[in-house]
Amino acid sequence: DNKLQALEIQFKELDVTKDNLIQQFEQHSKTLASQAAQDEIWTAVLTLGYVIEVLICLHTRVLQKLPDLVRSLPTLASVFRRKVKNKHVRIVWESVMEEYGLQERDVTALCTFFIAHGNKAEHYAANIRQTYIKDVTFMITNMVKNQALQDALLRAVQVIEKGKAVRTPENQRASLKELMPSTKD
Repeated sequence: DNKLQALEIQFKELDVTKDNLIQQFEQHSKTLASQAAQDEIWTAVLTLGYVIEVLICLHTRVLQKLPDLVRSLPTLASVFRRKVKNKHVRIVWESVMEEYGLQERDVTALCTFFIAHGNKAEHYAANIRQTYIKDVTFMITNMVKNQALQDALLRAVQVIEKGKAVRTPENQRASLKELMPSTKD
């Protein structure tokens, strides 16, 4: 009887220990998930400058090639609207993207990223960004899991740092819907 009671007590203690470990692991898992989300947000904060600069670069270059349309193309959005209706604007837009080594999907990913996450970040000047990030390519590659966004951000960095993006072999692409933050009704 005493041995049976001692075993029952040990099993109860083991059960309590197991429950405590499960709680600790669940909390640790939540913490890791939160840290991963924060890492992606920090990546967004620090890489947003590249996105902004690339979008400005594209718009500025279109305006340089279309000086007669400067007043009617005050924003990049106006370029997007006009390129649908105006063949000349479309041809210039395509040549500018080619000049920078970008494709339409890159610009779409960058614009989607900017719209979805731009409110969470501040624009840092290039010299300040370099103080915070020694190797932005490494950071993007390791922290940004969405392949379409990762590709577009890496190309944005190349455009800003080297003047042109280098095309890489076709990789698997994540849906642009994955770039948008989830909305709860």
